[in-house]
Parts: sequence; structure tokens; C-alpha cells
Amino acid sequence: MPSSCKELREALAQCLQESDCVMVQRNSASDCLRDPLVETLPLPCRQLKKGFSECKRGMVDMRKRFRGNMPVNYASLKEAESGQGYQLYAGRSAYAGVKQTSGNEKEPQDWRDAENEKYRLEQKQLQGQQK
Repeated sequence: MPSSCKELREALAQCLQESDCVMVQRNSASDCLRDPLVETLPLPCRQLKKGFSECKRGMVDMRKRFRGNMPVNYASLKEAESGQGYQLYAGRSAYAGVKQTSGNEKEPQDWRDAENEKYRLEQKQLQGQQK
């Protein structure tokens, strides 16, 4: 197998070996990748499976025949999740300044709603002054 998908294949194999599908339920790794059991895999394994299949598809894609498949460095992808990103923007990571959230933050008020409330308050004040 060409080296462009080698690292993804190794990472997928490692993830499968550590998954409950193989360790607890004692299924083979190839069975865990098939339809009834693939939903039991953790999200990182499913993402690696999708990335590996896209990498293999890219090897036969005629649009990429001149440049070849872009090699994916899985270690750098793991660093990107922690904000150490592999994608550079002006010499720095593109994701370095991203604020992490827990998902429980209050959604900011839409500017249209704020303007509507402001307008309604002004109208109430004007009606109060006219009476």
C-alpha cells in the first residue's frame, strides 16, 4: 500500500484494537468495520475509518493523478484538536486563538432582537410621555 494512507491505516488499526467491539465483545477488527457493528465504535474510530476510505479513494481518483494523494500525518491531526494545529496562517497555527467552550454557554442575543427590544422601549416611553 502506498505511504500516503499508511499512517491512517495504522491509527485505525490501533483504535480498533482498543475499542470495546474488539476488547470486550471479542469481535474481529474486520467485523467491527462492517455495518451492524460499526455503530458501536467510538467516534474517533469512525472518523479514522472515513478518512482512511477517502484516502484509498483518492489513490484512484483521476483528478489527483498528477499531484497524488495528499499524505496525512495523523500525529499532526491529533495536535490540531488541541489547538496546536497543523494548518498555518501567517506562520502561526490557524486554530491557536480559538476559544474553547463547554457548549453550555448562553447563546448571544441576535442583533435584530436587541434592536426590536430597543425600539419597543422607545415606543413605550413615547406613549408614556404623550399620556
